[in-house]
Amino acid sequence: MTLAILDRRFAALVAHDPVLERLCTGARWSEGAVWMHEDDSVLWSDIPNDRMLRWSSRDGMSVWQQGVEFTNGHTRDHDGTLLHCSHGLRAVYRTLADGSERTIVVDRWEGRRLNAPNDIVVKSDGTLWFTDPPYGLVIPEEGHGGESEIGDCYVFRFDARSGALDVVTDLPIEPNGLAFSPDERTLYVSDTSAALGRESSGNHCLFAFDVVDGRRLANGRKLTDVSPGVPDGIRVDERGFIYSSSEDSVQVFDAGGALLGRIGVPEKVGNVTFGGAERDTLFIVASTSLYRIRLATRGVQRP
Repeated sequence: MTLAILDRRFAALVAHDPVLERLCTGARWSEGAVWMHEDDSVLWSDIPNDRMLRWSSRDGMSVWQQGVEFTNGHTRDHDGTLLHCSHGLRAVYRTLADGSERTIVVDRWEGRRLNAPNDIVVKSDGTLWFTDPPYGLVIPEEGHGGESEIGDCYVFRFDARSGALDVVTDLPIEPNGLAFSPDERTLYVSDTSAALGRESSGNHCLFAFDVVDGRRLANGRKLTDVSPGVPDGIRVDERGFIYSSSEDSVQVFDAGGALLGRIGVPEKVGNVTFGGAERDTLFIVASTSLYRIRLATRGVQRP
């Protein structure tokens, strides 16, 4: 592992000389890591193999569930249930923490099927915010294929109490990862439209939006480009720093988009999540493997 320290604030995060550990390997393309505090485990997606994997220090790696309809991103709802973004079902679905009792949360907007929900976060008010790019439709090994019924790629806000599903932005060409700032006044969204050989016409950047009245987005702006590769999954720590995946590292930015440092990873990074008893361990899903590194910070506890 190579740590590229570009700012004293990043130096403080790694002053204890942390070690990047590869915990396990054997996936084809890893995505959507989520921490399960009940048994100190990590779940994540192996999308082309249509399965979810599990790792814990006690049990090692195992197949948690097979036939998950090409899930990508996951998160925990306030009641402890799991929310899954499914390319195959073109839906967000919910299960209990053990993976049982699958129920569709949302799969249509104005009567039309979603594209392929990719990543999801839960706001403190219980609303679900998720991205809906086309990858499950256009990448054969990541879904069942098909045509977009919506005709565009949006970030959505779903209110389970009212059943309302609203578009909050269409600014990113292909929105992917997303995360709120600690005070929820800003939403960050990655745009991976430069992937799949479309570097000349797409983006590889993070956007930032002001959250208005807790439900609308305004002042959308490009925060920073991320390279090499594209930013995919992102997370935010208690200091407001943004942790973005990239082709060769986890890149850490401040809220203004300044690059603070890089955590070198020997495989292309798909997503990250904070976990551990103190939520100070960054778990990294990268291509075939799961990695971890302990930092001098904590992830935002949400939910």
